[in-house]
Amino acid sequence: MRIHSDSFQRHQSLPAEFAAGQPTADGFGFAPNRNPHLAWDEVPDGTRSFVLICVDPDVPTVAEMVGKEGVSIPVDQPRTDFIHWVMVDIPATVTEIAAGACSDGVVPHGKQNPGGPEGSRQGLNDYTGWFADDPAMAGDWRGYDGPFPPPNDLRMHRYFFRVFALDVERLPLPDRFTAADALTAMQGHVLAEADTYATYSLHPDL
Repeated sequence: MRIHSDSFQRHQSLPAEFAAGQPTADGFGFAPNRNPHLAWDEVPDGTRSFVLICVDPDVPTVAEMVGKEGVSIPVDQPRTDFIHWVMVDIPATVTEIAAGACSDGVVPHGKQNPGGPEGSRQGLNDYTGWFADDPAMAGDWRGYDGPFPPPNDLRMHRYFFRVFALDVERLPLPDRFTAADALTAMQGHVLAEADTYATYSLHPDL
């Protein structure tokens, strides 16, 4: 199976149009936050649904350093995953997601009914936890919310878009599910998978 995007070149920079954060005249602020175009082909026989996940594996593990003035997050700091998107039960007839079809703008407290192919379900991304203690932003962040890496991070972040072909039409997941829940539920049902990634940074030297 193969996956590609008309919104970015493979392994190249993601345009700010598809990010959640971008430089502004007085620092940094929200970006257009549109989901990028994605399409896949060479789907195996027996496919009954797809799962789509976007993950940044380059997130710093020392939260106190994020955005701290006068501090740079070193490249060699241990990193962890941050989920930007999880969508399940995508019908087997769907092999393309249009740019902006599932997200177009940052929504405080998260999108409650993000767009997507008919029959699909969108899970919680990790902004749900990141904003949990911020009364102005806290909520269930569902669907796609794009990159907003720390402006003081010296590492270039990668954003992997992964698609999985499954042999089941629907995964047994609750309404509030995460990417970890989806990955557990799809065990034993994956026929094929493909991924691509784009890069993004807000550090002025990267």
